[in-house]
Amino acid sequence: MKRKTLLWGILGIAIVAGIVVGFTNMQPTAPVQAKTNQSVTLYNQWKKAYVAGGSKKYVKSNNSQGATKVISEGQGYGMLATVLAAKKGANTHSTFNQLYSYYHAHRISSKNPLMSWEQTSRRGRLTSVGSEKNSATDGDLDIAYSLILADKKWGSKKTNYKAAAKALLAAIKKREINKTTYLPKMGNWATSSYDQSKLRTSDLMTGYFKTFAKYTKDRTWTKVASQSQKAIVKLSARNKSGLFPDFIKATGKTIKLSAVKPYQIESGRDNQYGYNACRVPWRLAQTYLITKDGTTKRVLKKQLAFFNKRKKITAVYTMSGKAVNNYTNTAFTAPVNMAARTLKQTSLKKKTAKQLPKSIEKRNYFSATLQVVTGLQ
Repeated sequence: MKRKTLLWGILGIAIVAGIVVGFTNMQPTAPVQAKTNQSVTLYNQWKKAYVAGGSKKYVKSNNSQGATKVISEGQGYGMLATVLAAKKGANTHSTFNQLYSYYHAHRISSKNPLMSWEQTSRRGRLTSVGSEKNSATDGDLDIAYSLILADKKWGSKKTNYKAAAKALLAAIKKREINKTTYLPKMGNWATSSYDQSKLRTSDLMTGYFKTFAKYTKDRTWTKVASQSQKAIVKLSARNKSGLFPDFIKATGKTIKLSAVKPYQIESGRDNQYGYNACRVPWRLAQTYLITKDGTTKRVLKKQLAFFNKRKKITAVYTMSGKAVNNYTNTAFTAPVNMAARTLKQTSLKKKTAKQLPKSIEKRNYFSATLQVVTGLQ
């Protein structure tokens, strides 16, 4: 009996010792968790600053100045960021549904699921009047893609994301795609040949279009993706910097590109790398993440080579690469940072990361939102 007791005592000590050794040899997972938490933390800060509403939540774009305004661009960013945060483990399903409900309530009509591009607070209600009832293609594209991600993440039994995505894509194809060039128009309002030739370069979301083709089994989207890729290659070849202008004119089946003049479409930066084209590195990186496409990678690498030569990323450049301003802006830095992370360009990633604010800017909707949505990808 004493011998058995001794053996059991030795065995017990060995087991306990094994447990202790096992615990001490476990590798911590904190660095990975910290990285995930940082992007979600920024998302939560952004949500607190810019998302409002009850059962129908919306993204405020007026920077706390004047009447509340909501634009389809912001709603698309918000829906995309919210489902991306969910993919990183955040509990955002209900928030996504509330953002979706707002979009659904502000479609152009029950038969036209494109979102009215702007709502303004009037007498306590967010409404669209006049030209605000038109659509903006970029917002609709992000909304459609976010619905596809929601369908893949949560399924469509309780909320039919799949049906909503397909209905929206059918409307985009019908009303927001140029039937000659098969490139995205700026909105459903672009009906004349002149307006249809206007191309916002950041709308060339080839990765989205390939996803839409697979999701709907509609070959039209394959053609849109192919034509968009052609336009991207031609835009990249127009100058040594590889930068795209905010806008350009595109005509014909072979896609003939011609420059626009300042103030011809939207602002004095129409022919520069401004507050529209600053999103291009993000869109190219986004496409590469989706498709691993070599052509997209080459175009993006050319742009990143330009940014690598800069001491810091500043706001607005000419097509030759001359800096228009000497100040920085997160809307220009965040997309380049995301692209550098995507292509694993360490030095550029570190340089741009130092320029990014550590917490969300509370009165700069565009910059803050781009930092969040690119940080989550």
